[in-house]
Amino acid sequence: MKEQDAYDPIAAGYKTVTDAYEALKIYRASIDNIDAALIHMLAERFRCTKAVGVLKATHGLPPADPSRETQQIARLRRLAQEANLDPDFAEKFLNFVVKEVIRHHEQIAASNGGPQLAGTGDTESK
Repeated sequence: MKEQDAYDPIAAGYKTVTDAYEALKIYRASIDNIDAALIHMLAERFRCTKAVGVLKATHGLPPADPSRETQQIARLRRLAQEANLDPDFAEKFLNFVVKEVIRHHEQIAASNGGPQLAGTGDTESK
């Protein structure tokens, strides 16, 4: 069986309903593992971006960096294309994460007596 056939129920030989349920169980276990990895990776990402937020607030830097966001969007779109993932989806996902990061940075800045720069770095329109 070819590697690509492992994700093709017909090519992999799942011809009965029982086989299909077994395949579903295998796929779902893999999906559950991937979901857990994504959560842990996001937690680590937010741990790092929190440190960035503290660093920015400590030195009076703005919570958002539109230039960096533009670079990251282009980078993730390229990675998505290479991975056969919809680049628009990758961009929307990054925009969602970046908005949350900026919100955290604004909260950190406000708690350090810095200004809140609401709306700065909005990457939705890009």
